[in-house]
Amino acid sequence: MANVVVRNKKAAHDYFILEKLECGIELRGTEIKSIRSGKVSLQDAYCRIKNGELFVINMHIAKYEHGNIFNHEEKRDRRLLAHKSEIRRLAGRLQQEGLTLIPLTLYFVGGLAKLEIALCRGKKLYDKREDLRKEAVRKEIEKAHRHRDRY
Repeated sequence: MANVVVRNKKAAHDYFILEKLECGIELRGTEIKSIRSGKVSLQDAYCRIKNGELFVINMHIAKYEHGNIFNHEEKRDRRLLAHKSEIRRLAGRLQQEGLTLIPLTLYFVGGLAKLEIALCRGKKLYDKREDLRKEAVRKEIEKAHRHRDRY
């Protein structure tokens, strides 16, 4: 049972999600306290592989309000904890197919912070328009069903 802190809502709109992976995340004390209070954003965040290690870049964790001089830097690169074989496999797919790693969800499992990342391919403008059109049709049908059920 996962306690979701934040979701990247624009990820499904901007990317085709091909594959998902759950990773642990290496955090400092004030960072985890800020996350527990919900002061985190995945907007504009992405993942990169550097020297065989997986990092999340541009994830904003607000400074902990009760912190002291040892408070954390808000947008530092944070290491993700994944198996070496998974990182190698992701690195191969990223180089061959020109894909991107995007964080989707930050949540807690048994007191530990986990980040769900996804291997994605960017959508073109016409793909986004098609998704918006499908969503509008779905909502219209749902509204018609609700209206019909009232009478």
